[in-house]
Amino acid sequence: MKDANLFQLGIGLETGAHAEDFRGRKAIADTFAELCDAEREDHFIRRDGRVFAGTHLIIEVVDGHGLDDEARIRQAFRDCVERCGATLLHIHTHKFSPQGVSGVAVLAESHISVHTWPEIGYGAFDVFMCGDAEPWRAVDVLKAAFKTDDVRVHELLRGEGVVPAGLAA
Repeated sequence: MKDANLFQLGIGLETGAHAEDFRGRKAIADTFAELCDAEREDHFIRRDGRVFAGTHLIIEVVDGHGLDDEARIRQAFRDCVERCGATLLHIHTHKFSPQGVSGVAVLAESHISVHTWPEIGYGAFDVFMCGDAEPWRAVDVLKAAFKTDDVRVHELLRGEGVVPAGLAA
């Protein structure tokens, strides 16, 4: 391709993403009450006195089997989406040579991603979901899909502390 700038993703799409508003911290803070409104489908999560955008699980599959199988990984993504109550938009995977798979499931609620090292039985998964989805349900799906009991999980509450304290009550 002679003119690489002809290929710019998102330019001219009617998604609204290209019109992101950078009004400054004070103006953004004024919109947090709206973000926390329970009537919004994309509202911040309120749980145990905390307010955050979503739950991000870093999931490590250890001693897993089938981590070189694209079809198995795509099915695991679908099973996670269903079990977690999320909405699948798109799955893309890539098989490396001689082994390994990378992939992402794009969700209305965010994403699930993976990179695998099948030669050592290791898969590095990210499961990030907002709204009413329940990402912790993905852990048992991944245990079953890759036939292991050794699944290690770290939880991050994305966006925690971003909402002003007065609105978090």
